[in-house]
Order: sequence, then C-alpha cells, then structure tokens
Amino acid sequence: MVNIDELKFNAHGLIPAIVIDDDTGDVLMMAWMNEESLKISLEKKLTCFWSRSRKELWLKGETSGNYQHIIEIKADCDRDTLLVYVKPDGPACHLGNYSCFVDDVLPREDDEHEKFTIHGLMELIKGRKTEKKEGSYTSYLFEKGLDKILKKIGEESSEVIIAAKNDRKEAIYEISDLVYHMLVLMAEMDIDTKDILHELASRHVIDKKVKQEKMTS
Repeated sequence: MVNIDELKFNAHGLIPAIVIDDDTGDVLMMAWMNEESLKISLEKKLTCFWSRSRKELWLKGETSGNYQHIIEIKADCDRDTLLVYVKPDGPACHLGNYSCFVDDVLPREDDEHEKFTIHGLMELIKGRKTEKKEGSYTSYLFEKGLDKILKKIGEESSEVIIAAKNDRKEAIYEISDLVYHMLVLMAEMDIDTKDILHELASRHVIDKKVKQEKMTS
C-alpha cells in the first residue's frame, strides 16, 4: 500500500492520472489530480480531478452523469503517475466518445484484424438491434426474435461438435459462428459482455479461495 504522502506531486502540486476501463483494459482519458481531488476520489470511489484551466476541482460525471466508479488505483515505480481503473457509466470524452484517445498520430501498420475486439463487435450488434439496417443478418435475427436466435445457437453448437472431431481450422470457423450468435442472444436479453466477465471473475475468486483452503487444511 502506498500512502498519499509517498506520492510525488509536481511543482504545481499535481499528479497525472490515467483512467482505464477495468473491464476492457482500454485507456479512457488522462487528467490531473491534486492531493485534495485524490482524497475525494478515494472517499467517494468516484474520479475527481483538478482542472488546470478553471482552477477548480471537478467530479467526473457531476454534470453529464458519466461517473467513473473506481475499482483500483495503482502508482508507478517512481510514484509520480497513477493508473485509475474504473467502471464507467458512459463516455469518458466530452465529445461523446467512449475514450478520449481516438485520433491516430502514427496509425497501425498491422492487419485490421488486430484492432478487432469482442467489445467492439458487441457494440455493433447492439446497434443493429436499436437501429435496424436493411440487408443486415444481425437485424434479421432481432426481427425474428428469441426463438430464431435460440434455434441458430442450437444449430451452431452442433456444428462446433462435428467440426471439433474433424479439423482445427473448421472448428475455429464454427466456434466463431457460435460466439457471434451467443453475442446476439446476449444483446437480445440485455446481457453485456461485462456481465459475463463479472460472473467468470467471481468463479475464479471462489476457485482460488477453495484452493487456498485446501492448502491450509
């Protein structure tokens, strides 16, 4: 544990705080904290920063409703920078973007597949539910409803089993189909990827405790 008095604030009494989505690992924003705003953040478990332009404290989300619920705060080895892990209630950027970091300075040279995330796919699927797109297979599934989605999951599950007995490449293809349809089901039932991660994390904690108990017994 690091105490506040062990942190190294700069000459202006500030320390940079990099805010990270605890579920996705995405960097959401960077802002400054002073000792008072850090104390408020620790007390409320909500991010509070110091505005250098307005010369005042600001609780993130106080006007927009996009609060950031603090899960963990870490200091770097020099204790002059903070990583703040949060569960956000909404976009971090004042422009309405999920993250403030959206503009490329040096674009990736990697394959476009490297930018793909399950979180991004889920957001696309949710968009096809709220705003139907003509010719979209995803929108078609939502229009047909739960029974159609469940039927597809049953079909894809069977295909995964068959593929897994035959060929690795074929199994990857069929598993991908199954995962996609599972995400559609989740969107239909208003289940987020975060809900699944939380459930898996809780099982991991329980499993870890059981192992520790066995070791001490």
